[in-house]
Amino acid sequence: MLKNLIRGIVTALGAVIGGLLGNYLTSSQYLNQYPIFENLAAKIALIATLTLILGIIFFIISSRIYSLILSANKAAEKNLSKMTIHEMFLGAAGAIVLLVITFFLTRPLNDIFPPVGSIVVVLLNILAALLGANVAIKKADDFYSFFQNIGRRSQSQPQSKDKEKESKKYKAMYKGDPKVLDTSVIIDGRIFDICQTGFIEGKLIIPSFVLEELRHIADSSDSLKRNRGRRGLDILNKIQKELDIEVEIWDKDFPEIAEVDSKLLKLATVVSGKVVTNDYNLNKVAEFQGVPVLNINELANAVKPVLLPGEEMNLLISKIGKEANQGIGYLDDGTMIVVEGGKKSIGNEIDILVTSVLQTAAGRMIFAKPKGE
Repeated sequence: MLKNLIRGIVTALGAVIGGLLGNYLTSSQYLNQYPIFENLAAKIALIATLTLILGIIFFIISSRIYSLILSANKAAEKNLSKMTIHEMFLGAAGAIVLLVITFFLTRPLNDIFPPVGSIVVVLLNILAALLGANVAIKKADDFYSFFQNIGRRSQSQPQSKDKEKESKKYKAMYKGDPKVLDTSVIIDGRIFDICQTGFIEGKLIIPSFVLEELRHIADSSDSLKRNRGRRGLDILNKIQKELDIEVEIWDKDFPEIAEVDSKLLKLATVVSGKVVTNDYNLNKVAEFQGVPVLNINELANAVKPVLLPGEEMNLLISKIGKEANQGIGYLDDGTMIVVEGGKKSIGNEIDILVTSVLQTAAGRMIFAKPKGE
């Protein structure tokens, strides 16, 4: 029943378009210069022919249009079921804004091509409404962050209680800066020990896309990757069961963003939190985008014993360095020391003199030479 109704409407629409097009052509100066179209019967025949042709064409394609309408309806129902009331209102607002803009931009089309222009204007308005709603929904978090930043910049002006409550929404929700954990820091495992010491405050956020990545790693055919993934899941279970710290699984995703690292930075921006990681590249990208990051490696380096150039110590030279005559030794915490001229002392403990210290986010490099050289 519905299919026949839609096919009838589409066919009638094609006939109307054909009639309007025929009427426009018969009244144009281009056709009136031909004697045959001075006859009223010829004009009626042209209008009837175009009406019949476009009606048949639209009837032929009506089945395809019906299928497209059904597909669009199913997609709309699926998307609407996932949307919150907030997102629906935001999408409606975006559609209205773009409709108003499109209305003024497309008005000249009605004057240029009266019959066809009206149809084009309607189609453009439909596309504008869909585009406006889609953009508003996908960029909802950006809009929120934008208005939140405007509120922060106007701190010198008195704020109403409602605005102040909205600007502190996430702070109140998370009782401090929330910490967003990435995959690498979960697999690393040291986050459990750090949380156990009490140095991490606020809620820990575990994004669902990070859990999905951990699950894929745990199901890998590679035994090393599989063990790392399972270790990460075990660490999360230990944090939830053994530590007195609030943990939240963030179910929302950012489907328009493909990379997990980019999603983490986006999430940290949305909740006004910090990303906890030991990934050097993610650390650099976050620094470039202005997203706060807590790097576990930087923390580990910060609590290592400080050695300054000129200090003396005794060190076991355990292996050959990459460059000629270099020897390599290690401190108790695993820090590597490169000793120039230490190749000849491999297997022996010697007194060394620290010459320089290189500190990076990836670790600490200490350079030394045998004492007395």
